[in-house]
Amino acid sequence: MNPQKVNRSRLNRLTDLPNIGKASAGDLVLLGIESPEQLVGKDPFELYDRLCHLTGLRQDPCVLDVFISVTRFMAGDEPRPWWEYTEERKRLYIEADR
Repeated sequence: MNPQKVNRSRLNRLTDLPNIGKASAGDLVLLGIESPEQLVGKDPFELYDRLCHLTGLRQDPCVLDVFISVTRFMAGDEPRPWWEYTEERKRLYIEADR
């Protein structure tokens, strides 16, 4: 969902989260996450690494940006576009260590 349209009081489905559409919701379901509240306390880097492992593919790093955005949102941050987390991801995520 577009971050500007997110309503924190109406988080019933994964697609109610900022930056989550059908494809990203499918990724989260593959990870065993079926509702927004299941993202509370999750590490976005671990989610990304697990998704890469489960699919057998290196996922686009933007997927990690999306995971950062939704885990932060569920921790209480304001909804923000996923690309606002790209620089942070680039600083923190070193693929050689993963």
